[in-house]
Amino acid sequence: MVKLITAVSSNRKASFRMTVVFHKGRSSVGERRTLSQTRRLSERALSLEENGVGSNFKTTSMTINSFFKQEGDRLSDEDLFKFLADYKRSSSLQRRVKSIPGLLRLEISLAPEIINCCLTPELLPVKPFSENRTRPHKEILEFPIREVYVPHTVYRNLLYVYPQRLNFTNKLTSARNITIKIQFMCGEDPSNAMPVIFGKSNGPEFLQEVYTAVTYHNKSPDFYEEVKIKLPAKLTVNHHLLFTFYHISCQQKQGASIESLLGYSWLPILLNERLQTGSYCLPVALEKLPPNYSMHSAEKVPLQNPPIKWAEGHKGVFNIEVQAVSSVHTQDNHLEKFFTLCHSLESQVTFPIRVLDQKISETTLEHELKLSIIWLNSSRLEPLVLFLHLVLDKLFQLSVQPMVIAGQTANFSQFAFESVVAIANSLHNSKDLSKDQHGRNCLLASYVHYVFRLPELQKDLPKSGGPTALPDPRYHTYGRTSAAAVSSKLLQARVMSSSNPDLTGTHSAADEEVKNIMSSKIADRNCNRMSYYSSGNNDVPSATGAPRPTSKKHFHEELALQMVVSTGMVRETVFKYAWFFFELLVKSMAQYVHNMDKQDNFRRTRFSDRFKDDITTIVNVVTSEIAALLVKPQKETEQAEKINISLAFFLYDLLSLMDRSFVFNLIKHYCNQLSAKLNNLATLISMRLEFLRILCSHEHYLNLNLFFMSADTAPASPCPSISSQNSSSCSSFQDQKIANMFDLTPEFRQQHFLTGLLFTELAAALDAEGEGISKVQRKAVSAIHSLLSSHDLDPRCVKPEVKVKVAALYLPLVGIILDALPQLYDFTAADARSGKNRASGSDEEQDGTSGINQNVALAIAGNHFNLKTNGPMLSSLPYKQYNVLNADTTRNLMICFLWIMKNADQSLIRKWIADLPSMQLNRILDLLFICVSCFEYKGKPSSDKVSTQVLQKSRDVKARLEEALLRGEGARGEMMRRRVPGNDRFSCLNENLRWKKEQTHWRQANEKLDKTKAELDQEALISGNLATEANLIILDMQENIIQASSALDCKDSLLGGVLRVLVNSLSCDQSTTYLTHCFATLRALIAKFGDLLFEEEVEQCADLCQRVLHHCSSSMDVTRSQACATLYLLMRFSFGAISNFARVKMQVTMSLASLVGKAQDFNEEHLRKSLRTILAYAEEDKAMQTTLFPTQVEELLCNLNSILYDTVKMREFQEDPEMLMDLMYRIAKSYQTSPDLRLTWLQNMAEKHSKKKCYTEAAMCLVHAAALVAEYLSMLEDHSYLPVGSVSFQNISSNVLEESAVSEDTLSPDEDGVCSGRYFTESGLVGLLEQAAELFSTGGLYETVNEVYKLVIPILEAHRDFRKLTCTHDKLQKAFDSIISKGHKRMFGTYFRVGFYGSKFGDLDEQEFVYKEPAITKLPEISHRLEGFYSQCFGAESVEVIKDSAPVDKTKLDPNKAYIQITFVEPYFDEYEMKDRVTYFEKNFNLRRFMYTTPFTLEGRPRGELHEQYRRNTVLTTMHAFPYIKTRISVIQKEEFVLTPIEVAIEDMKKKTLQLAVAIHQEPPDAKMLQMVLQGSVGATVNQGPLEVAQVFLAEIPADPKLYRHHNKLRLCFKEFIMRCGEAVEKNKRLITADQREYQQELKKNYNKLKENLRPMIERKIPDLYKPIFRVESQKRDSFHRSSFRKCETQLSQGS
Repeated sequence: MVKLITAVSSNRKASFRMTVVFHKGRSSVGERRTLSQTRRLSERALSLEENGVGSNFKTTSMTINSFFKQEGDRLSDEDLFKFLADYKRSSSLQRRVKSIPGLLRLEISLAPEIINCCLTPELLPVKPFSENRTRPHKEILEFPIREVYVPHTVYRNLLYVYPQRLNFTNKLTSARNITIKIQFMCGEDPSNAMPVIFGKSNGPEFLQEVYTAVTYHNKSPDFYEEVKIKLPAKLTVNHHLLFTFYHISCQQKQGASIESLLGYSWLPILLNERLQTGSYCLPVALEKLPPNYSMHSAEKVPLQNPPIKWAEGHKGVFNIEVQAVSSVHTQDNHLEKFFTLCHSLESQVTFPIRVLDQKISETTLEHELKLSIIWLNSSRLEPLVLFLHLVLDKLFQLSVQPMVIAGQTANFSQFAFESVVAIANSLHNSKDLSKDQHGRNCLLASYVHYVFRLPELQKDLPKSGGPTALPDPRYHTYGRTSAAAVSSKLLQARVMSSSNPDLTGTHSAADEEVKNIMSSKIADRNCNRMSYYSSGNNDVPSATGAPRPTSKKHFHEELALQMVVSTGMVRETVFKYAWFFFELLVKSMAQYVHNMDKQDNFRRTRFSDRFKDDITTIVNVVTSEIAALLVKPQKETEQAEKINISLAFFLYDLLSLMDRSFVFNLIKHYCNQLSAKLNNLATLISMRLEFLRILCSHEHYLNLNLFFMSADTAPASPCPSISSQNSSSCSSFQDQKIANMFDLTPEFRQQHFLTGLLFTELAAALDAEGEGISKVQRKAVSAIHSLLSSHDLDPRCVKPEVKVKVAALYLPLVGIILDALPQLYDFTAADARSGKNRASGSDEEQDGTSGINQNVALAIAGNHFNLKTNGPMLSSLPYKQYNVLNADTTRNLMICFLWIMKNADQSLIRKWIADLPSMQLNRILDLLFICVSCFEYKGKPSSDKVSTQVLQKSRDVKARLEEALLRGEGARGEMMRRRVPGNDRFSCLNENLRWKKEQTHWRQANEKLDKTKAELDQEALISGNLATEANLIILDMQENIIQASSALDCKDSLLGGVLRVLVNSLSCDQSTTYLTHCFATLRALIAKFGDLLFEEEVEQCADLCQRVLHHCSSSMDVTRSQACATLYLLMRFSFGAISNFARVKMQVTMSLASLVGKAQDFNEEHLRKSLRTILAYAEEDKAMQTTLFPTQVEELLCNLNSILYDTVKMREFQEDPEMLMDLMYRIAKSYQTSPDLRLTWLQNMAEKHSKKKCYTEAAMCLVHAAALVAEYLSMLEDHSYLPVGSVSFQNISSNVLEESAVSEDTLSPDEDGVCSGRYFTESGLVGLLEQAAELFSTGGLYETVNEVYKLVIPILEAHRDFRKLTCTHDKLQKAFDSIISKGHKRMFGTYFRVGFYGSKFGDLDEQEFVYKEPAITKLPEISHRLEGFYSQCFGAESVEVIKDSAPVDKTKLDPNKAYIQITFVEPYFDEYEMKDRVTYFEKNFNLRRFMYTTPFTLEGRPRGELHEQYRRNTVLTTMHAFPYIKTRISVIQKEEFVLTPIEVAIEDMKKKTLQLAVAIHQEPPDAKMLQMVLQGSVGATVNQGPLEVAQVFLAEIPADPKLYRHHNKLRLCFKEFIMRCGEAVEKNKRLITADQREYQQELKKNYNKLKENLRPMIERKIPDLYKPIFRVESQKRDSFHRSSFRKCETQLSQGS
């Protein structure tokens, strides 16, 4: 058994271990077939990441145990592949073919980060290389199946020889066991065999010869060896490969040699001084080779004397393949010619010179060199990339190096430049080469960054045939076969790994050949390696230090000149890939400045005027090119953006190299030129913004903008020319008017050039309108936000005094933001739309329409924020309509504003505020209001709560759907069973995402779940810190405004604005740090301006009470104590101000009532503690002991405690929604004499209903609230356009009249704080009604929307609010459209009678209610819900549901159990009511009477024969009409009527006839519905139903004359029924399709049969029918008083 373990690694850090085990020694491990046709030479492996192998790769093992012998003469490679394909399919072939027993194990695993003891492919050790004797890892070169395009960066010169096949079939001598000896010879003597063949791992490092394996008894053997040879750096014509063929004797004869010589063959390494590679078929010489054989190829040896004896008559019998991996030999004709001609210019050569098969004389050298430059781009891409660095360097050398050829000066600049352009174009257009995110070719980017340096000009012009000029030491390795100074690459290879150039290795013994080459060269020559990892040591002054001759060119000037003078396609390509040429320009300029020691020169003198002119021309042309691309019909926007970015980075770099005023002029020309040529404002601003964003990221941006105002206070400038050139233009801080410092003035733009340009673009973007402008606005704000972020992180700006000056640079931004105030995103309204409960601070996400939010419900007639109604509002300012910024853009803008306010000079801010007019100050307060909502702390849980719920919901729905389908039969169920293997509902989550929408949704909505807990905690911490910081800055700003407003006349309105911002901040989630400062500010405000606040800011004080009271229930002791102190101070000063704080008492009471109803995190225990604390304050306040204040405080706290008691009770019923609403209803009812509190509780009820999605009930709560407001408004104001109290609301609901219960003498509005809230105004009334209309619309009651707006429209008309009228009529139109489109498709509520029996129910015992449930609620659903809930309350064994609807006999019930009886009921109307209730809506609205039926027989059974079947109709009357402010209403009246069997039959036939009539007259006709009803009436299986009824009741005339009328009525019912059936059959005939004719005939047949059977009974008349039996009073309209509906008699009741 042979076992071979090879450990290798590639430069992608994945190691492979292969274990090969063979059980019989006959087959060699090396027996493999080389697919040489697909091999490609490369020094870099294909990355595993490209094939999906990443850091999570797990160790993988593969085992192969099928091996077959392949003989080349019998089975070619192509036949082998076919055989293997057939072998898998055919079992007979598997039995017929003999398999070689063996086992191959392949293990693939990730390599460690650092590989110790690693050897390069040349066997050079790579650091770290352990000294101890451990098994080394060996890097191997790969032959990838596709090209890997990476330039050479290390010296490598390897040759691979693959002997393939030898054909000695026709050789007569014994030649069966053949081996080949392979040698690399430097001469023809046997001693000239060179030790350059790599040995195997168990032998010497290098060998002089190597033998192939022997194939036993085969005259035409195949060979599988790979011979790896280290090529000498300098090859001559004497170097060749020598092959010697032997026969090996297996049975050795005594004295005879084992080896018998068969022949020779050879392959010269050079042909026309070019390395020979490829496939060859060589002849074999059977005798000793003649002298000088190596000078010729084996195929073309001249005739010898004596002649050479050849096998097969000099035919090729030996196949070999030769491949090279070389950084010396290009193996491309175009590159070979170019380098050879360049070498002829650099070195001493004798003309004519040979290039491939061509001889070139000195006179044709210039022409051939130009041709070779032009044809460079025709080279194959792979060799061009491999030698890219050298090609570009040579071209740049030619562009600036003066040449004299044959005595004439030659200029190759234009040809070289055009060739570079062509190469750049080819590299960019190649799909095989990678690009970065900006579309730049990575090879060119790496070249410019790491490799390029200025071409070093030769001291003397090289002359043909003259003394040789010193060549550039960087390229000796790449020179032709002379290989001058190849030592640089050899030495580098010894210290550098090919797979990771960062790993340096241990020096091994120096190569003898390298020593010889080194000793023959000039001693002081630099041997710099050209590499991606070059350290930039090119920027060194010339060794002589002498100035350059003026006649010599500078590369940057020549490059700029060529860019300017280029034309046609070359010019177009230059600007298409301008980034590359700009980068070349900048780097060459920087190296020029460094090499010429011009760093300390004045910038204006660094470069020539001609060069500056060229740069100006280039910038102008590129700008024109950008504009031209943008105005083209096809709009090549992407290309224009790339060029624009390249130009920006170019000028960015020029700011560090050239005169700044010159560069600023270029920027100015760019901006002006774009403005003149572009008409699309969004595109223009976008391009200039991107341009300025790059320029402003300059490291010396602040100094470029002269942020230091005056030279004496300026920090040390990193660029000496700044202060010297521009300090004269600086103006002192004191010379500016403070007001102008916050505006974007021409002086500012002139002094702070880049910042002024950026602000100008921002202002233009914010002021612009049109398509795509929002994206531009986002980009503008983002640019400034990024700038301020960089300043904040810049260590140079850490000192406060520096930050003050930086902030001063951005002061005009404040003015821009204030002007853009109406465009800012309204975070407050957004919170309201998402249903955020401000009172509770809850993060619970609610439905968009469900929030009865303070910020919405209190919003009045177009007021965007909670602005006070008597001060200047934001909506009233003369703003035009703008695009509203999105949330992120607004947030970034707010961050910029707050950063400036924090870091600017506070005394300056105060002076500025003091000079501002009132309107501007109100704008600032509006801005601060938005800031508060913008930076509210959202908390950690809210980040992923919603997405998790969405994910879970989607999965649950999918699971239920699949489960339902799987239960089904047929193809549908079968399909689902196939889709879900093993019935595992989530086993197919990895299927195609196209069919798995929940997974893609999960990826979008739930990205935050991918973050670790630590990351989420960190984000939450940062968010909290930002919220605190932002709010503290806002608080400082308000302090400044308060101080400034003390001296102003308008301080009342400003104080209102400040209070509004403070209240908003208290409504947001805040840290204890902020709350401590905020409450302190509030107390100071109350103490200083209490009188104004209590008199002028009534609404704000009400809000303040609620927010402070909410914080009194906080779990944080610090917050609670601060809130208690603030609330007590509020009450104390209100008492002092008006000697009676009744209004504050009312506000506090209402606030608590509101908290109780809404707040989820409301803590009763903490609030009780706070109330005790406030009481203690009142008792210990000695100054107030002589007043009534302590008594009134105690009275107030007593009221608050009673409300808290209600809270406790409400929480007991938190899980019982009906009982909870009943309790809230009772509480609201108890406040009938306190309209403010009743209003609050009605709102609380609306809030609860909205959360449960009972939108109709929520709307009714608001209608009641509006009626209450209208009732009190009618007492205060007598306007014709206002509703006349609650009476005006009758069309909406008859229940609203209960709001008029308060008599006028009970309360006097507007006294003692009654009805002083913001709702008791006209705008408040409108706000409530509009909110109600929205909820009615959401609930589908569109007709009611119309009634609501009938009350709103007169008020709006009186106020001439045409904007709102437009909106109102638009909503009305939508409501009416919905009525038309939805019609009968709307579904209203479903009603059930629920009775409670048993002492366990307490007050509910023997109570009956009508419950309103959502549409399509089934009886089992409500039964399950109620049974489940009360089972939790009383225990499952104590609750029982009564299944029937018969009257309950309580004496038969178990007293220890709770019984629930649930019955489905339908709305009931008298006949005269039906005349008014025409539409579907009218039959489902304003309902008070409901009916349910109970079938019975006189014997006590529920069901019997037709002539025995009685029916009890029970009509229930509720206390209020549905819909109401509750979903259950108690039953106040119950009526029962019994129908006799014939009356039951009459009702049933009427019902059937009505169904037929509806189906016949339906528009558009519904064939399916018609056929369904018709089938139920005349179908063969059912027509016995009507027929049987007729036979029972109409077969004979009744004996009792009292039944004559019933008999006749039933006869007439059948007459109408059979007529309707006939109409239905005829209509169906017109509707059916051709395939239903047979069905139609069957229906017709059944109809005729039924008609014939009924005819005798229908036509039989009763003679005495019309004789009156008793007198009926005609004025009775109620059908229940007719004789046909008799009250239930005693015996019937007993019988039932």
